[in-house]
Amino acid sequence: MTLDPFYLIVDHVDWLRRLLPCGVKLVQLRVKNTEESDLREQIARARDLCRDFGAQLIVNDYWRLALELECDFVHLGQEDLVSADVAALRRAGVRLGVSTHDESELQKALAAAPDYVALGPIFPTILKKMPWAPQGLEKIGLWKQRVGALPLVAIGGLTPERAVEALKAGAQSAAVVTDVTLNPDPEERTREWLMATRAFVSP
Repeated sequence: MTLDPFYLIVDHVDWLRRLLPCGVKLVQLRVKNTEESDLREQIARARDLCRDFGAQLIVNDYWRLALELECDFVHLGQEDLVSADVAALRRAGVRLGVSTHDESELQKALAAAPDYVALGPIFPTILKKMPWAPQGLEKIGLWKQRVGALPLVAIGGLTPERAVEALKAGAQSAAVVTDVTLNPDPEERTREWLMATRAFVSP
């Protein structure tokens, strides 16, 4: 499979109403600290919005709701990967992305036969505190050798310029959160990301 080179991550469905019209084709909904009823509503709305705009939605963490609401892609961290029913996801045709930060996590991810692997943080990030040092661009090349034909997603501290370097280094997709959502003009920043990454769209 292939992934769009611009991988947007947002923390609320309202972002999709603003940014999907800019041309976003790959988006992860990563909602934290909310009631299940609100979470269910957000995932359902995001699913419908992405279908309307021809975009791929990836649901972060909440694999049970993704199954229930008939979404077709989930992303799991290492802890969630341990507790998730990966077999049930496979039976339902739900694709899977997995986060990795070191060799041990990569081995666990590959054992789950994911549809893509994410590596991070590539650069220092303000999104959350992590026990891992920035991986750097060279690590992307090493990880790409390990994952082979699997798509590799780079995440952490990326800007449009850094995303281009990550894609050149072997990533198929570059993920972004705060560089867009904390920008004074998120729509314009999204368009800048799209312009920077279009050259890496698979034919």
